[in-house]
Amino acid sequence: MPVRSSRRRTALSALALTAVTAIGLGGCSSDTSGGDGGGEPEPATITFAASTLGDPGRGPGLEALIEEYNSSQDVVTVEPASVPYPTFGQTVLTQMGGGEGPDLVRFDMPEFSAAAASGLLEPLGDKIDAEELDLIPGPDEYMSVDGERYGVIFEASNYGMFYNADLIPEPPTTFEEFVDVAKSTTSGDTYGLAFRHLQAEEPGVWQDIFNYVLGFGGNWSDGEKLTLNSPEVVEGLEAYQELYDANVIPKGTDAATFRKMFATGKVGMELNNGGYVTATVAANPDLNFSVARIPFPEQKQGALLAPIVINANSEHKDAALDFINWMLEPEQQVSLQEVLGASSVATPTERSAESLEQYPFLPVLDELTESGVPQIVVGFGAQTPEIRTIVVSEVLAALQGQQDMQTAMDNAQEQAEELVGQ
Repeated sequence: MPVRSSRRRTALSALALTAVTAIGLGGCSSDTSGGDGGGEPEPATITFAASTLGDPGRGPGLEALIEEYNSSQDVVTVEPASVPYPTFGQTVLTQMGGGEGPDLVRFDMPEFSAAAASGLLEPLGDKIDAEELDLIPGPDEYMSVDGERYGVIFEASNYGMFYNADLIPEPPTTFEEFVDVAKSTTSGDTYGLAFRHLQAEEPGVWQDIFNYVLGFGGNWSDGEKLTLNSPEVVEGLEAYQELYDANVIPKGTDAATFRKMFATGKVGMELNNGGYVTATVAANPDLNFSVARIPFPEQKQGALLAPIVINANSEHKDAALDFINWMLEPEQQVSLQEVLGASSVATPTERSAESLEQYPFLPVLDELTESGVPQIVVGFGAQTPEIRTIVVSEVLAALQGQQDMQTAMDNAQEQAEELVGQ
C-alpha cells in the first residue's frame, strides 16, 4: 500500500535533526536557470548524494555508471557526493530543511518518508509512467506518500534465509522444519541459527523481528491505525521467542560476532538481505552457503528499499529527471544491478551468466522483490524510529521473561498510540 504521512507530521523532529556541517554537498547547483522537471534539461552540473558511493565494494561501480552518463551527452554533468552511512540521513535532511542540499539523493525509507512528509521532495507523479517503464509494482507502490509519487526505486534488497550447505544440505521449507533444523544443527559451539536480540542493536533487532511478523501474516499498522498487538503480530513474535527459548542461537553475541561465526561454519542459518552476500564472500570466499526463501507461513518478508529522489530545492529539476530517466533505461538497469550485486532494481532484469554461475541463488532473491515490505511502520514512516524503540524494548523484556508477548505488545500499542496521537 502507498505510504501515508502521520497526522502529526513530525517528520524531521522524529529524526532529531541538528545543524551539521555540509560534507562536499553545499547547496543545490545553480549555474543556470533550472526548470520544474517537466522539460528538456538545460546545461547544468548537479550533485547526486548516496551513502553507497562510499561503499568500498559498490562505490567505484556506481561512480563508473555516473561517469558513463556524463560521457553519453554534453548537457548535464552529475557529480557524485559520498556521505558516511551513519550520518547520511541526518546530514542531507538538515541541508534540505535549510533550503539547500544535493539535487539527487538516494534515501533509505525512513528518511524518504520524513522528507516527503515535510515537503522537501519534488513530486514526480506526472513525470514517471510506471506502466510504460515496467516498474516492479510491489516495491514501487511505496514510492508514494499521501497519493503522490516522490521517488523511484534505486535499489531493493530482499531478505532471504542464508544457510550453510555443509551443515544443512536441504533447507527447511516450513516453520516447523526451520525449528527442527535449528535444533538438530546446534551442538557444542555450533548453532543452528543466529539473530539479534540485544538492546544495544535496536535497529537490527527491529529488522530481524520484522520478518517474523510479516511471515506470520502480521504488520505494524493497516496504513491508518497501529496494529502492534494484533493476533498475527503476536504470533510472529512468539515464533521468534520460541527459537530464542530453544537455545539454538549464540545468546549474548552481537551481529558482528555471529556473522563471523556464520562465515567460519559455526552458525547454520541466518535471515538477512541480499547485501549480505558480498560481505559473506569477503569474510570467507570458500564458505559453501546458499539462500532460500524464508520458510514462514506467508511469503512476505522485509526489504531494504532505497528510492532515488529529486530535492524540491533543486534549481535543475529537469537535469535531475534526465539522469533518473537514463538510469531507468533497460541497459542501465542491468548495469546498475550488476553493480549492486544481489539487490534488485526498479524494473525486471535478467542476470548475466557470469553472475548466475557465481551465485546460483540470485533468482531466489530476485523473485522476492514483489513480496518485499520496507521496514517502516506504514502510515507512520517518519515516526518509525520512535515506534521501533518502543516495540523492541517491550519484545526484549518478553524474551527475558519479564512478561508474555501479548502483554508486551499491548504495552507497545498503548505507548505508540500516545506517541502518534491516536
